[in-house]
Amino acid sequence: MDYQRRQLLLSIHDVGPRFASEVDRHADRMAAAGVDNRYAMLVVPNHWGKAPLAGSDFGTRLRDWAAAGVEMFVHGWFHRDEAQHGSSADRFRAKHMTAGEGEFLGLDRAEASRRMADGRKLIEDIIGRPVAGFIAPAWLYGDGAREALKDNGFAIAEDHMRVWSPSSSDRVLARGPVITWASRSKSRIASSLLAAKALRWVLKASPIVRVAVHPGDVHVDALNRSIDRTIQSFTNSHRPGRYSDLLERAA
Repeated sequence: MDYQRRQLLLSIHDVGPRFASEVDRHADRMAAAGVDNRYAMLVVPNHWGKAPLAGSDFGTRLRDWAAAGVEMFVHGWFHRDEAQHGSSADRFRAKHMTAGEGEFLGLDRAEASRRMADGRKLIEDIIGRPVAGFIAPAWLYGDGAREALKDNGFAIAEDHMRVWSPSSSDRVLARGPVITWASRSKSRIASSLLAAKALRWVLKASPIVRVAVHPGDVHVDALNRSIDRTIQSFTNSHRPGRYSDLLERAA
């Protein structure tokens, strides 16, 4: 498969006023990599209830990024999980796969749909154009959230292992693991560095590669080096693109 058919999807998570400086550093990283605004921002309307996007100066910057071609996704509402999980599997995922941030893992359909709709309206009013889709915090979805995706007609959603289209009968648009990093502890830093190194080889010939960065990454030098190495590696073999390109490929 040639360079033009291999695609690299880059995303900055947890975008909002709370992490304005970290988002700037990641945006600078994308510019330095020469991807020409072909990446996504996952926008949190009110991170942990302490950083509302509404009425903030950050909204102007978000609108400018969107106008320049950066894709915008709704990324939850609070990004905080306050649900009481009934199953042992969900309790395990809520505890071990994220630091209490799997907001949409335990929500029922009605509440998940309300937060999705409110987030979409807020972000679209700010950027003046449609969002590309919805991606749940920590990539965790409960049954209610999956049903709510269809209620809201989102064109694109993703989790750790796939990208799909809720508005098109859950048609799968891409498969394969996201390359991402964790900064919460020394052990998670070390394991994510090893995983990124391995995946640079494992996914070298993959038609679609996804790379996701988070605000905390910028504060760890080893993670910064790994992220830059990973992006550089894949921009040599894959064309930086947008999630919306997947809809065209699948048409």
